[in-house]
Amino acid sequence: MKRISWNEYFMAQSQLLALRSTCTRLAVGATIVRDKRIIAGGYNGSISGGVHCIDEGCYVIDGHCVRTIHAEMNALLQCAKFGVPTDGAEMYVTHFPCLHCCRSIIQSGIKKIYYGEDYKNHPYSIEQFKEAGVTVEKVEMTIPPSAFIPS
Repeated sequence: MKRISWNEYFMAQSQLLALRSTCTRLAVGATIVRDKRIIAGGYNGSISGGVHCIDEGCYVIDGHCVRTIHAEMNALLQCAKFGVPTDGAEMYVTHFPCLHCCRSIIQSGIKKIYYGEDYKNHPYSIEQFKEAGVTVEKVEMTIPPSAFIPS
């Protein structure tokens, strides 16, 4: 049996995290890694103790759900809460990061983004990642997404 690559392994962790998402519009997971070790994970959902989209629907303003904290932000905030440095780390995210997450990722010092699926890849995000020296790479999975969905 052939082992999956490190990129597939960490992306699979992000896909697993996405299963915890409480957003009904898009389930996203993010994993922050340093030296082949997971240092944080996040999924998109409401603030701790708050109302969730799966319970009361999305709270949409100008086409965006304002109830949801993105997976990338939740992973970064977990690091901040527990004093885990992100400088020089890598992030694996199931979907290409939005413009707001892009800027937070850059500010956190993360140097490489691996993503699984294109999703509204904003040209300014791509430009900002490039200007900041953040490498962005799409990961092709050999594991079907259905492998992560409970039967």
